[in-house]
Amino acid sequence: MPPPPGSPDVPPEHGVHLTTGGAVFSVYALNATSVEVCLFDRDTKGRESERRVPLQHRAHGTWFGSVPGVRAGQRYAFRAAGPWEPGRAQRYNPNKLLLDPYARALEGEVTLDASLFAHHVGADHAGDLTVPDPRDSAAYLPRSVVVDDTFDWGSDRPLRRSLTESVIYEVHVKNATALHPDIPRHLRGTYAGLAHPAFVSHLQSLGVTAVELLPIHAFTHEPELVARGLTNHWGYNTLGFFAPHAGYAAADDPQGVVDEFKGMVKLLHAAGIEVILDVVYNHTAEQTQDRMTLSWRGLDARAYYRLDARGQDIDVTGCGNTLDLSHPVVAGMVLDSLRYWVQECHVDGFRFDLAVALARDREEAYDPTHPFLVALRTDPVLSRVKLIAEPWDLGMHGWRTGQFPPPLSEWNDRFRDSVRTFWLRDLAASTAGEAGHGVRDLATRLAGSQDLFGGLDRGTIASVNFVTSHDGFTLADLTSYNDKHNEGNGQGGLDGSDDNRSWNHGVEGPTDNASINAARRRSMRNLMGTLLLSTGVPMINGGDEFGRSQLGNNNPYCQDNEISWYSWELEEWQQNLLDTVRHLVALRRDHPVLRQRQFFSGRQVHADGSTDLAWYGGDGKEMGRRWDGLAVDALQALFNGAWQGHRSVLLQVNGSAWAAEVTLPSAPGSAAYDLLWDSAQERPAARGPSVPAGTDVTMSPSSMRLWSAHDPT
Repeated sequence: MPPPPGSPDVPPEHGVHLTTGGAVFSVYALNATSVEVCLFDRDTKGRESERRVPLQHRAHGTWFGSVPGVRAGQRYAFRAAGPWEPGRAQRYNPNKLLLDPYARALEGEVTLDASLFAHHVGADHAGDLTVPDPRDSAAYLPRSVVVDDTFDWGSDRPLRRSLTESVIYEVHVKNATALHPDIPRHLRGTYAGLAHPAFVSHLQSLGVTAVELLPIHAFTHEPELVARGLTNHWGYNTLGFFAPHAGYAAADDPQGVVDEFKGMVKLLHAAGIEVILDVVYNHTAEQTQDRMTLSWRGLDARAYYRLDARGQDIDVTGCGNTLDLSHPVVAGMVLDSLRYWVQECHVDGFRFDLAVALARDREEAYDPTHPFLVALRTDPVLSRVKLIAEPWDLGMHGWRTGQFPPPLSEWNDRFRDSVRTFWLRDLAASTAGEAGHGVRDLATRLAGSQDLFGGLDRGTIASVNFVTSHDGFTLADLTSYNDKHNEGNGQGGLDGSDDNRSWNHGVEGPTDNASINAARRRSMRNLMGTLLLSTGVPMINGGDEFGRSQLGNNNPYCQDNEISWYSWELEEWQQNLLDTVRHLVALRRDHPVLRQRQFFSGRQVHADGSTDLAWYGGDGKEMGRRWDGLAVDALQALFNGAWQGHRSVLLQVNGSAWAAEVTLPSAPGSAAYDLLWDSAQERPAARGPSVPAGTDVTMSPSSMRLWSAHDPT
């Protein structure tokens, strides 16, 4: 219970807290001279009225007060008055309604209008930053809503799956089910739709253990997109860090939205699937200072945002502003938000967008001992959930893969680039008769990327492996396009990455050429096989399991249409790919040696002389010193699980455009091999007969195989 406002030595926790007969409101606005809470009600004819109540108490920059008669469902916002000093980034304007940064629900949407700007602008939204705007913005801003946090969780408990067992499925709430024929139309594209048995059964059949949801925090759309008739479909434009996005709910009232999100988590947990949120604490929807004032900027821009000596935004996010987590109030807001989603909404972890931006110090340098990271690592709630960093931002020295402290895991972009280069760029070079880049880097990625994550006893689970994600080409497009095709985004094709490491196999886009299509399908199987059979934590980009396409758009952040939505009308080749992915996930599950936590050392682990990992060339002989001289060719990796009581497996790779004769290696404890999977096959086949070690086998061009290794005696 927050302390009574009559004892203001210690301010109550920020946000709204229901009490007997009313509520306590609390908001941070250090430089304000007054703050009002604005209560909105409607009469029987639907006409809205606004009642302003000054917050009478202030301590340590927090304004607070008790308001009688407030109940769950109350619509509200704030207004703050204070100095107008543009040179110090202070543009207090009581004519502008401000959302509560701690609001747990929002009602309505931002409607682009000149009155939303604290400074005076014209119809083209250009204006004078030094002149305050007198217009009231209330008609164009959503309302914060007081909600009831009670929810019937029943027996729901955290699943606490080990990362060694995890297979993550990155998915957009709407895209996954917007066109799903087995989900009722009113539930498609919603939280309830994502938890519908038709989609849950798909996840279970795949064998994934967690969904990683693209941002579900309440968000809005940039004025530039609105002007082009588009929206911020991905949601990386946060309007509220505590409120679920209402547009993803079948429910049409704020309380229902919150309850629907919680219900989704509860149903996914019941199906054995964890929920990880992609969270965007690096910037907000307010963009730069010449844009709209919606919440934080109107309350205390100097606290919430990184500013230079002239009071201008420091932008390391590419979105106009950067939240300043070196400020204790901002770090506290983020930590409170994270704890809310864990404790009240039962989510299982977070993926931090542009995580380097969260850990820059006052001099803008990345600091692995940043107070925010220390807080994550020591918090009794947050240190127990899954924490995944996107280890870069757009600022100076922003690439920091492998440099985050435990227990954080990281998106491994080196894995993505190495695997794409080997199977696509190198294969294209091999097809043209040119030399490739060799297998050394691929081998490092297959074994868990110890070069990046070998320090601080982080182990292989520090590497979240991915070949594709929401950002970039899909798996199918990666094998079908050499160039991005983003014209529909309205930016002249300038947006999106130019470093795709893709290969169209000879024709740009769709083709009727049977041999090209067959080669593309084989490349998709190779890429997916490498992902799911490598050491580390695999992440599948939703829809890649059946080869969905975005028509060559590698940045469809603003495409809320069939470009982004999954089509569930699968062709035969798509069903075959889906069966292949299911088979690969099952192989990973059934062979613990593919997902061990500790890095391989190559050391002897058994009296018979066997090592935990051994590398062989296509001739069946140990690689030894041949790494640097080997171009794209056959490589074999024997992962020894026998010394830990598990089956050993042999992974074979042929990265050339030609068939290769490969000798199965003779090694202690591996006298024979059973074929488990061959990427040359369109769909998984039954296990083949045992083949003795030392036997020469033919590998198809550009293919990989997995064998079970054993000693029949």
